[in-house]
Amino acid sequence: QVQLVESGGGLVQPGGSLGLSCAASGSIFSINAMAWYRQAPGKERELVALITSGGAADYADSVKGRFAISRDNAKNTVYLQMNSLKPEDTAVYYCVAKRRGSDYWGQGTQVTVSS
Repeated sequence: QVQLVESGGGLVQPGGSLGLSCAASGSIFSINAMAWYRQAPGKERELVALITSGGAADYADSVKGRFAISRDNAKNTVYLQMNSLKPEDTAVYYCVAKRRGSDYWGQGTQVTVSS
């Protein structure tokens, strides 16, 4: 089992920035990739960004150039830096660990972009 604890959500104005963190614990060995998903009200959950154990990153088209995912292996933590935020980025953001064919989800953190 992998336990994930997210932090850093909140309210931010359009055009602002916000950083999310996700600390992993438990059976963290053999985690292949870490990812951030989000789910807005009335919408399906979508992949926002993913980073492999080797450090390769990929992003949803809607956030490319604005969001950056990174990881600190020594701290077992993954980050999501969100810049130039838009109201449509409002959602609950979830951290996910992908390990041996299974996905482990955090509890989610709310991000609200509003003036």
